[in-house]
Amino acid sequence: MNTHTRDLHVPGGFNVRDLGGYSGQAGETRWRRILRSGGVHRIGDAGVEALRAHGVTAILDLHHAEEHSTQPNPLRAVPGLAFHAVSLFEGLAPDTMAGGDVLLDLYLLALETRAAAFAEAMEVIAAHDDGAILFHCSAGKDRTGLIAALLLSLAGVPAQTIIEDYALTAPRIAPLIAQFLADAESRGTPTEAYQPLLACDPATMAATLAHLDSRHGGAAAYLAAAGVAPETLRRLTARLSEDL
Repeated sequence: MNTHTRDLHVPGGFNVRDLGGYSGQAGETRWRRILRSGGVHRIGDAGVEALRAHGVTAILDLHHAEEHSTQPNPLRAVPGLAFHAVSLFEGLAPDTMAGGDVLLDLYLLALETRAAAFAEAMEVIAAHDDGAILFHCSAGKDRTGLIAALLLSLAGVPAQTIIEDYALTAPRIAPLIAQFLADAESRGTPTEAYQPLLACDPATMAATLAHLDSRHGGAAAYLAAAGVAPETLRRLTARLSEDL
């Protein structure tokens, strides 16, 4: 009987989820292989022990340098946890995006200008073959959502399921967003400009996946063009789809 759950309790963490249990081309994706989450800067000893209990042996931090300085990652120096950092959105400013769907603009710009960083992140995940790897950004929504979408696509998970996985973030970060907006209002900061960046609209991920297909021929072709070797792509697929 399967006792795994998608949401994982990690004291100090939030939006921690497993990419297992989804139907793909090679069968159901495996549990406790690849995890996604929001920020981990509040995780203490109890949280570390929970991560260990969930099988986590590696961390992939998708933050940029300024985020590392303002919210240092406490998992960087934990014995037994391999730590990796890839600045996925380096040089991109979400608040400068304009248009009807600013997050879609951001996602497509990231895919088109940060392909090498996506390839680097995939290399890290593919090289890790002992236990589970957890990748994260701040909310576990944008950078994390794109990496999750690419991984699930490689495993042959249908687009609709990937979209639904992306949308799962919305209720899980609602308290965080409410606090963020309340803090901004207390400082007299207009919140209208922030609202589009805090969204988690399924249509945004649907359009992102459609872009990957129409412009690049899908996730595998996109990553191959970014420099990810065929063997690395095979290892990524195996990590989610095969018994190891």
